[in-house]
Amino acid sequence: MEMKLFFTIFLTVFLAELGDKTQMATLLFASEAKNPKFIVFAASASALILTSAVGVFIGSLVSSYVNTKYLSWCAGIAFIVIGVWTIVSSH
Repeated sequence: MEMKLFFTIFLTVFLAELGDKTQMATLLFASEAKNPKFIVFAASASALILTSAVGVFIGSLVSSYVNTKYLSWCAGIAFIVIGVWTIVSSH
């Protein structure tokens, strides 16, 4: 069960991160010849780990006060709104 959860979360976050501003910033830093690639990787990976830790902490805190059913609805609606905004703003 934990491996299924792990891969579900991994795939969801991986797909969400592809082509986003974070990846573009990392790509730009890596494209500069003077920047050591391992430093770019280590710094960007560390930043993603820290933001994920903040997300887990805040999610745990909020779930103590708000029913997770409502949190799931809010997250789903937020994804839809972001998707619609992305489509509308690209035209």
